[in-house]
Amino acid sequence: MTATMLPPRLDGPGAPTGRAGFGSVLHAEWTKFRTLRGWVIAVVIAAVLIDVFGLFAAGGMSIGCGENLSGKACYRALPTGPGGQAVSDTFLFARQPLTGDGSITVRATSLTGHYSTGQVPAAGSAGDAQASGVDEPQPWSKVGIILKASLVQGSAYAAMANTGSHGTRMQWNYTHDVAGLPGTVSAASPHWLRLTRAGDDITGYDSTDGVSWTKVATAHLAGLPATVQIGLFAASPEHVEVTQFFGGSSGSGGPSTATGTFDHIRLTGTRAGAAWTASGVGDTGGPGRGQAPATRPGGPAPEPVDGTMAFRQTGVDQATVTGTGDIAPVVPGGPGATATIEDHLMGTFVGLLVLVVVAAMVGTAEYRRGLVRVTLAAVPRRGQVLAAKAFVVAAVAFVAGLAAAAVAVPVGNRISRNQGAYLLPVSWLTEARVIVGTAALLAVCAVLALAVGVILRRGAGAVAAVIVGIVLPYLLSVASVLPVSAAEWVLRVTPAAGFAIQQSVPRYAQVTSDYAPPTYFPLGPWAGFAVLCGWTVVALVGAHLLLRRRDA
Repeated sequence: MTATMLPPRLDGPGAPTGRAGFGSVLHAEWTKFRTLRGWVIAVVIAAVLIDVFGLFAAGGMSIGCGENLSGKACYRALPTGPGGQAVSDTFLFARQPLTGDGSITVRATSLTGHYSTGQVPAAGSAGDAQASGVDEPQPWSKVGIILKASLVQGSAYAAMANTGSHGTRMQWNYTHDVAGLPGTVSAASPHWLRLTRAGDDITGYDSTDGVSWTKVATAHLAGLPATVQIGLFAASPEHVEVTQFFGGSSGSGGPSTATGTFDHIRLTGTRAGAAWTASGVGDTGGPGRGQAPATRPGGPAPEPVDGTMAFRQTGVDQATVTGTGDIAPVVPGGPGATATIEDHLMGTFVGLLVLVVVAAMVGTAEYRRGLVRVTLAAVPRRGQVLAAKAFVVAAVAFVAGLAAAAVAVPVGNRISRNQGAYLLPVSWLTEARVIVGTAALLAVCAVLALAVGVILRRGAGAVAAVIVGIVLPYLLSVASVLPVSAAEWVLRVTPAAGFAIQQSVPRYAQVTSDYAPPTYFPLGPWAGFAVLCGWTVVALVGAHLLLRRRDA
């Protein structure tokens, strides 16, 4: 390494000579970096590794389906909601058309259900799903009232529902969820539900007595058609039980059903005496398939749509609905083979290791070779030297990360689709945040390694310290070495929290899934990145103080 001497200049009128401006210091540090080919080559290798590992993971996906088919032949598109997100939209719908404004009011008196645990029935048992199941509603089973723009999967909707163990909820357009009355519904503790339409605004209410009503929320469903479908529904998602163990996790579960009982059913805005039409929306039948015959209030009970979907009128204003499926956003690990855009950035971890080594060397090489005295003699303001080094390593790491992510994401997306995976759609803003955020993650980690290097003055020690602070917590959490609660705590307080910036699909409280790294982090993308930045600022402040106080 050679030290670049800085020409004296005036910082401003009256400033003493012999003092370098920051521009000159920055130029000198950049010259040092680019003239060392080993560092430049290492940065290029880091970018290549990010792409190689990410695209190899995308191309290595093994997706198979029936009749020995695999890859693109198994691709299955999912419906998308009004916000463009992939959704599940499968349920029993007993409905009537509503033109213009109107409302539906019901009293719910019962919610029962059954879900499979996925366990093998014991010898001598009945041998069917009931033998390994539980006769109670799945926690997110939903029965209640719903207004839907159409029978097309993914169309706009608003619903008031009783759930298995989360009380009454108002949900709309798949991602929105607001809590209403707590507790479970029963004959002794009924829940009254109401939905009203006023143009594109749908308001949900609940009540314990049908007299005093509480507003839960108002949903604005832009572009609702003049005629919508309104009525009763039942849905019950697959029951999932996730078990964490050393080195991984496993899930078990199975299908579930839910049955809701209602009375005091009142509709306004619909045609008086109109017949109910019951059918399964989605995979369990869909509009026009498995459709139960229309009946008038008080008429004969229609037959079930299929084995798990049924609607029966038990009186003029009484009915039961039984259904399966879900009305919710799809998350990673959901139905079918799904992938996320951050799946193609798995190489970030490997590239980070290389950039950390380079950044640590930038902070320690001059100490090892004794050239730091020359640099500090030329630049008495030692803070400028640290700032210039930080700027250079951050810029280099950012550019390398940006170039690598800009290739890995779009190319990986295409490879995943060709392999038969359904790529969960995200907005262009989210995709840009993941790509640019990956570059920022690498840049901040490089600055952290530089600061630790200046503090310790030893490259090996700096690399080891950064690995302990970033790499080790990440590995322990992703590999399921730690219990879930401990892993989440680690990813909240260590610099490894910064990897949350790559998360593209949010966590939904109303969807049961394996919310674990590397797909999900306990902190949001920007909150996790802020934790990493906080550690870096602390390290930079410490490096600056020590650089000023210690001899060269």
